[in-house]
Amino acid sequence: MKKKTVEEYVETIYILEKREGRAQTGMISTEMGVKPPSVTEMLQKLQEQDLVHYETYTGATLTEKGRRMAKSLMKKHRVIADFLEIIGVAQDQAELDACQIEHHVSDGTVRQLEKFVHFVHDAPDTPRWVKHFHHFCRTGERTPCNLCSDDGES
Repeated sequence: MKKKTVEEYVETIYILEKREGRAQTGMISTEMGVKPPSVTEMLQKLQEQDLVHYETYTGATLTEKGRRMAKSLMKKHRVIADFLEIIGVAQDQAELDACQIEHHVSDGTVRQLEKFVHFVHDAPDTPRWVKHFHHFCRTGERTPCNLCSDDGES
């Protein structure tokens, strides 16, 4: 069973539980674009891994282990999407890309991205270098930095 697939199901169930109170097979099927028999099969596998409580005709709810995984994935998604937005990716695209990246990036990398995102967001004003980067993205031209010495060090 692929890690990405398990994570996608856990996230979908988490979202449906928050929105609907539980995640019925049909809801999961519609949300993920897969056939109901495939959902049923996966829910049984997720139950074996202690990620969900599954009952036929009722649907699934996350176990505590599944809920922890979902919250971790949601946090990872948010950090990646925020990072992508900082570097100028449009919000809609950042959300789509974060959905893909979150399943393939290490926890260590996400921790570093999170530090970067906090660093930028906690700045009293948008850091000058971020503005310079956005200018570069728009024009292809570098903005001279009067804070840097001639040898390239600041």
